[in-house]
Amino acid sequence: MQTIKGTEPSMAWQLVHESVRSCVGNTPLVRLSRLFPQEGLEVYAKLEYMNPGGSMKDRPARHMIEQGLREGKIHAGSHIIESTSGNLGIALATMAKLYGLEVTCVVDPNIAPTNLRMLRQMGAHVEMVLEKDVNGGYLLTRIAKVHQLLERIPDSYWINQYANEYNWRAYYEGTGGEIVNALDRLDLLIAGVSTSGSIMGTSRRLREKFPHLKVVAVDAVGSSLFGATQGIRRLPGIGASRVPELLRREEIDQVVYVNDWESAMGCRALLHHEGIFAGGSSGSVIAAIQKLVPTWEKGVSIVTLLPDRGERYLDMVYDDAWVEALEEKGAVVS
Repeated sequence: MQTIKGTEPSMAWQLVHESVRSCVGNTPLVRLSRLFPQEGLEVYAKLEYMNPGGSMKDRPARHMIEQGLREGKIHAGSHIIESTSGNLGIALATMAKLYGLEVTCVVDPNIAPTNLRMLRQMGAHVEMVLEKDVNGGYLLTRIAKVHQLLERIPDSYWINQYANEYNWRAYYEGTGGEIVNALDRLDLLIAGVSTSGSIMGTSRRLREKFPHLKVVAVDAVGSSLFGATQGIRRLPGIGASRVPELLRREEIDQVVYVNDWESAMGCRALLHHEGIFAGGSSGSVIAAIQKLVPTWEKGVSIVTLLPDRGERYLDMVYDDAWVEALEEKGAVVS
């Protein structure tokens, strides 16, 4: 097994933080040796859910807001508007408290109920769209609502996570840099895709040190990100009905599709074997790794990202009735 650097606490770490802003990042990297005990297989998980806002979205929320402030696109009193499945909205609401900003989140019925309650408790304004778009999803409808709000709300600004370069750069400088500093060898990055900021930014940084790295995107069954047939998806935070501007398909070596039931089983396997209580898209990447294990030769080292916390999905992947409903609708894959 390779040596993981930085296992001793750094004296440079702050003992007292000025705010939660400086708590973002430096998330733990854990080897999943109980879930994947195969000889020669090293699977490392970056616990991004341990950011203060509970998800990896703290990174781009901080980066996009602070760069917007530096460039004069945002200032104290600005009203941030964004289309979100939940986590970015929570992260934006957190950072807005620190910089005197208002936030409106445009969401849809697939949002995890806990995330919706959190947004409202944090003081974010919530706009729920109910009409599906021409692709059968809600993303285009959400974005249309964003444009309507921009016309209506004074001093409003669309942060636009789908096209904002500071989205992927947050992961390039943060997540990717932290993994590079921790590992001496790496063969594969396996990560979920939605806006694609995390997989694009992380992989670009990793490939600077590991030029032979293969990048595997984990997409949801029913998502059209890579040209698959559009279908019903119930889990937020993975897949999309529209290809984001940030996604560069040529930088992805392989795509693995996972359905909602498989994601739920992945979440439960992660919790059962490793004691890691993570969200729906984390279960998706675990399910994808389980599918790929039989195809790998010995001596493979991989890293994955676990985006958010499990308690946000108690009404979904951890709810037996929710999972049973998927089984009744034929979502189970043997």
